[in-house]
Amino acid sequence: MTVEVKTEQAQVAEVVIPQDDPKKAVMESEKIVNNGVGEVKEVCDDLEPKTIQKSSSYKEESNFLSDLKDHEKKALDELKSQLEEAILGNDLLEKEEPKKNDKKPVVENEKDEGDDIKLQEVSDKQNEETERSDEAKPEEVEKEKATQECQEENKREESTVEGNVEPKVVVDKDISLWGIPLLPSKGADGTDVILLKFLRAREFKVNEAFEMLKKTLQWRKESNVDSIINENLEVDLSSAFYMDGVDREGHPVCYNVYGAFANEELYSKALGTKESRAKFLRWRFQLMEKGIQKLDLKPGGVSSLLQISDLKNSPSPSKKELRVAMNKAVELLQDNYPEFVARNIFINVPFWYYALNALLSPFLTQRTKSKFVVARPAKVTETLLKYIPAGEIPVQYGGFKRTRDFEFSIEDGEVSEFDIKAGSTETIEIPAAEVGTTLLWDLSVVGWEVHYKEEFVPTDEGSYTIIIQKGKKMVSSDESIRNTFKNNEPGKVVLTIENTSNKKKRALYRYKTKKAVA
Repeated sequence: MTVEVKTEQAQVAEVVIPQDDPKKAVMESEKIVNNGVGEVKEVCDDLEPKTIQKSSSYKEESNFLSDLKDHEKKALDELKSQLEEAILGNDLLEKEEPKKNDKKPVVENEKDEGDDIKLQEVSDKQNEETERSDEAKPEEVEKEKATQECQEENKREESTVEGNVEPKVVVDKDISLWGIPLLPSKGADGTDVILLKFLRAREFKVNEAFEMLKKTLQWRKESNVDSIINENLEVDLSSAFYMDGVDREGHPVCYNVYGAFANEELYSKALGTKESRAKFLRWRFQLMEKGIQKLDLKPGGVSSLLQISDLKNSPSPSKKELRVAMNKAVELLQDNYPEFVARNIFINVPFWYYALNALLSPFLTQRTKSKFVVARPAKVTETLLKYIPAGEIPVQYGGFKRTRDFEFSIEDGEVSEFDIKAGSTETIEIPAAEVGTTLLWDLSVVGWEVHYKEEFVPTDEGSYTIIIQKGKKMVSSDESIRNTFKNNEPGKVVLTIENTSNKKKRALYRYKTKKAVA
C-alpha cells in the first residue's frame, strides 16, 4: 500500500506500508512523522487530506443486563463463573514466594569437627530406646507414643511461627476494583459494569477478558495504584492535564493540552530524567483515578470519560522524551482502564497528525476509530459544541467556562443561540429598566470573523448613547467575550454583530442582571 501526503504546493512524503505487518507499519509511520511531516506547520485550515475517512459515530452501549444480546449475556455469565472460581480458589493474583528460613538445617553437607561422634551417639541412643521398647509393657508403649506425638505437634507449631511452614492461605473475598466488589456472588450493582468493560475491550472473548482482568489487578498491586490518588508526586502537570466540566451526556471531561510542553522548563522538569518520567506516568494515572471517582459505575450510570487532546503548539514528534512517555502512558491506560473513554476528540490538529492517522487507520479496529473525532483549528468550537454545552466549554475554545468563575450558575438559565446569515447584521438587547442595575453578559460567535460592538441606548431619546465597546473586527483566534455595565438611567444594552463573510455564522450568548441594593 502506497500512501502519499501532499500540500497544495509540493509532495511532502511518500511511503510504502506493508499491509501484512502492523508493527512495521507503525515504525514506518513514525519515520514519516520524524522525517519532515511533523515540521509542516502552515497548512490551510480548510485542507483536509482525502486519505482520512470519517467513520460512523460511536454510541455507548447499555450496561443493563436486559439490553445485552444473548451471546453477550452468555459471555458475562462465563466470565463471572471463572472469576468466582479464581477468587475462592485464591488463584486470581500471582502468589508471593514463601519466605525462606534463615536457620540452618540440623544436618548439612559440610560437617563440623565432632559431627561423626555426635551422629554415632544419636544412633546408639536410638538403638537403646528400640531395645527398651521391645521389653516395655503395651500401656507404657502407648503412653510413650502419645508423648512423642505431642512433642512433634509442638515442634510443628514452633516451626510454623519461625517460618519453616507456609501460613494458611486466606481467601480475599472482598477483592475490589475501583471500589466495586469483584466476587460475583456478592451481587454488587457495579460488578457487571466492570466486567462488561473488559469483555467489550476483548470483543466478548471470555478467556482474553479474564486474562486482561488478572493482569490489571496484578499491575495495580505491583504499582500500588490503589493508594496513588493521595500521593504527593512533587510535580505539577495541571497545565497539561486536567478534569473540567461534563459533556451533554454527563461524562466528565479530561483535557490533555500538549502545548504546555512547549515550555522548556516544564518539559525538562517533567521528562528530563528517568525518575521524573516515572512520576509523569504516575501523575497521569492519578488523574485517571480521580476522573473515575466522578463516575457512577452502576447500570444506567455514567461510567466513562470524554477525552480532549489539544495539539496546538505541541512539541514535534522529534521530542523523544514526550513521545516515549506518552506512548507508555497510552499503552498502560489501554491495558488497565478498558472502555473508560467514551470518545476521543483531537482539536487544533496539525498536518502531521493527518498523515499518521492515514497510515495507521487500516490497523485500528472499527470500534477504536469510531471513538475518534478530529477537529482542525477553524472547527474547534463547532466540534466541541456537538458534545459539550457552551457553559462547560473553556473560553479559550469558544465556550463560556472560566476558572474560578462564580458569576454564572445552572440557575441562571441555558445559553441562547441564533444564526447570522451571510452579509447580515443581528443585535442582542439586554433590558435595564431600573436605574443602578448591573448587567453581565457572555458572547461568542463560532469561528468569529465578524465586526462587533457594544452600546447602552437610553430610553429617553434626549439622552446620549454610551459606547461600551468600540466596533472592532473579531478574528477566529479570539476568545469569548465577557463584559459588564451599570446604568445610571433606564435603557438597554445593545450588542451588534455584523457578518461580512459569505458564510452563515452561529452566535451564542447569555446574560444576567443584578439589581441595585437599597
